[in-house]
Amino acid sequence: MARSGCLVAIVLMLTNPCYAQTPADAAGEDMFKKACGVCHTIEPNAPARQGPNLRGVYGRASAQMAGFKYSDALAGAHLTWDDATLDRWLSNPTALVPGTVMPYRQRDQEKRAQIIAYLKSLGSGN
Repeated sequence: MARSGCLVAIVLMLTNPCYAQTPADAAGEDMFKKACGVCHTIEPNAPARQGPNLRGVYGRASAQMAGFKYSDALAGAHLTWDDATLDRWLSNPTALVPGTVMPYRQRDQEKRAQIIAYLKSLGSGN
């Protein structure tokens, strides 16, 4: 009986978001909040800010959030947000999509990787 009680406690602990987050997840979430959270939200069904809501952006085609007005350049880019594309985008959006209006650039590869891993952890837009 004590053994099954311990198992239940472990399962509950691991499925609780406060406990299930790894240090890498926490670093990515922190980096997202610092670098992206001013313009973007990730809360389910939250309205767009200056930029679109990024929940489920990983794996999604670019410029697909309903109700958000994308730049003509991004609307015509036909990208899929995967690791490589997100890395290029976060590194220099205007180099990837000339004419886009996103001013953010993250030169640090490790920080880009943290943001991408965090976005990926939020689920796919497929």
